[in-house]
Amino acid sequence: MNMGKKKGKSKALQIVECVAFYAAVAVARPLPVRVLRALCGFLGQILYVAAPRRRKIALENIRTAFGGKMSEKQMERIARQSCKAFLLTAAEMIKSPFRVKDGNVLAKSRYKIDHVQHLFLKAKRIHDQSGGCIFVTPHLGNWELLPHISAQIGIPLAVVIRPLDNPYLERAILSSRIGSGHLMVPKANAMFYLDRVLRKGTSVAMLPDQSHNKGLRVEFFGKTATVTPIPALLALRHRRPVVVVAACRTDDPYLFEGFVSDPIWPDPDKTDDAPEIARITREINARMEEIITRFPEQYLWMHDRWKKSWRKPVFDSQRPRPSGSQ
Repeated sequence: MNMGKKKGKSKALQIVECVAFYAAVAVARPLPVRVLRALCGFLGQILYVAAPRRRKIALENIRTAFGGKMSEKQMERIARQSCKAFLLTAAEMIKSPFRVKDGNVLAKSRYKIDHVQHLFLKAKRIHDQSGGCIFVTPHLGNWELLPHISAQIGIPLAVVIRPLDNPYLERAILSSRIGSGHLMVPKANAMFYLDRVLRKGTSVAMLPDQSHNKGLRVEFFGKTATVTPIPALLALRHRRPVVVVAACRTDDPYLFEGFVSDPIWPDPDKTDDAPEIARITREINARMEEIITRFPEQYLWMHDRWKKSWRKPVFDSQRPRPSGSQ
């Protein structure tokens, strides 16, 4: 099969995208948050209609996860709301860029995160007691908010990011991410840096819920999906726990609901790496499922999560259902 060489974007298109981004910033900043939510709802409807391939993927993914539990109308509503949620994550960052200032991440923001910070003190205790751990979150709610909350409560992080294919836009987005004060690690060849920071007592933050061609094949919502083994591999290699976290929106546009799971520890008695990596990965998937099931309309269903892979299954996909999230 001829894979071909992926053609990059032209410089002109990159500039157009960057200009569009700054135009969006100029429009969004003055708007009240409630108006911004309504605008993202309208634009989300346009995205749902204007992107038929992504719409098809989203609906197929939702059927995979909730087929038989929801009507077609309910699943379509979730797909539409997911488009809104995707745009809202970017809009919230534009509206109130999170910055660390005098120990206060949200010094100039009206976002209410006191209760989220209180919950994340649990994450701080796990970080302190383990000497650094691996935090993972799905593409759910506002995942960009989490590093800033971590900075405010004193958890040093190395955040794994996927650089954009537009260098102009990448610099604009990166400035907001760097504002958290954390180390940003490009996804490609990240293991060397992650090993180093974990040895120094810094925690790692990752979004491991997207398809990974070279990953393990384990169940996600009852269907086999490829997933990166990196969080489990780091946990086993450094004997550190994995913690699943999330920050989800509520009806109050300034209020987020936080989730911090109990730590997923590697078994100290296991000497065979492969089955233990598979077990930890299944635990991660199961705990992410629990949160996504509560807020399905805030999950990024447009990603082809269950894309076909030519790789043979690596490990058995049966896994127990864990408890311990709150």
